[in-house]
Amino acid sequence: MAMPRRSRLSLPPLDLGEETIGQRLARLRKERGYTQAELSEKLGIIQALISDYEKNKLRLHAEMVIRFAQALEVTSDELLGLNGTRKLNEGKASLRLLRRSKKIEELPSSQQKTLLKTIDTFLKGAGK
Repeated sequence: MAMPRRSRLSLPPLDLGEETIGQRLARLRKERGYTQAELSEKLGIIQALISDYEKNKLRLHAEMVIRFAQALEVTSDELLGLNGTRKLNEGKASLRLLRRSKKIEELPSSQQKTLLKTIDTFLKGAGK
């Protein structure tokens, strides 16, 4: 089988913003509350590959774009930086928030009430 040839075309550079694909991949992963290890398990690849993609040491090929987009619940366009970013999970809570919520539910009722009062006080102050 022949090796693909390098293109001789002189194409103008793409303006995809300040963020590289690797940086965008890392940001999307963190916004959704995944560690590199968790995402690698979800994708069925080793964690070192996630790191290499995020550091732009490896280039995403079409199949990996699709796999990352599905795992992170974003469009391939968003992953590639071709359109504006959607709000985090379009109203869905991040995994990080869901994990903390479960831990709060496991607390005794009195501790839950105290914690929720603290959160409410903080949110009132943040709204000013």
